[in-house]
Amino acid sequence: MQLNTLQPAKGAKKKAKRLGRGIGSGKGKTCGKGHKGQKARSGGYHKIGFEGGQMPLQRRLPKFGFRSRKAKFTQQIGLTKLAKLDAEVISMKELRAKGLIASIIKKVKIFKDGEIKKKLVIQGLKISAGAKAAVEAVGGKVEV
Repeated sequence: MQLNTLQPAKGAKKKAKRLGRGIGSGKGKTCGKGHKGQKARSGGYHKIGFEGGQMPLQRRLPKFGFRSRKAKFTQQIGLTKLAKLDAEVISMKELRAKGLIASIIKKVKIFKDGEIKKKLVIQGLKISAGAKAAVEAVGGKVEV
C-alpha cells in the first residue's frame, strides 16, 4: 500500500445533491421545497421542539430526577465491614489502604448494620448514633 493509492471505501463518499439545476435533475426550480410558505424561504423554520403553539412535549411531561454532585465524593460503610478489617484504628487513610473506599472519596459515614464484637477506635469519620452506641458498648471509642 502506498500513500498515493489510498482511497475511501466504495460508497463511503456520496455526491452532494445539486439543487436548482434544471428540470432534468428532478430538483430544479423550487428545489423540492414546494411553493411559498415558511419552509420554502431561506432561514425560515421554527425552533426545535416547537409544535405550532401547542404545549411542547418537553413542557407537558413532568420533571423528575436529581443527581447530587456531593454524592460522588461521599460514601457509607457498615460496621460489619469495619469489624472484618484486621486494624484496630479506623481512619480515612486506613480505609483507602484496605481498598474499602476509592481515592476520590472525601467524606465517609459509618452506620450500624449488625452486631460487632471487636473493639474499634474510629478517628475523623462521621458516625451514626446507633453505630456510635454499638462501638462504645463493645469498649471501643469514637474520636472526632
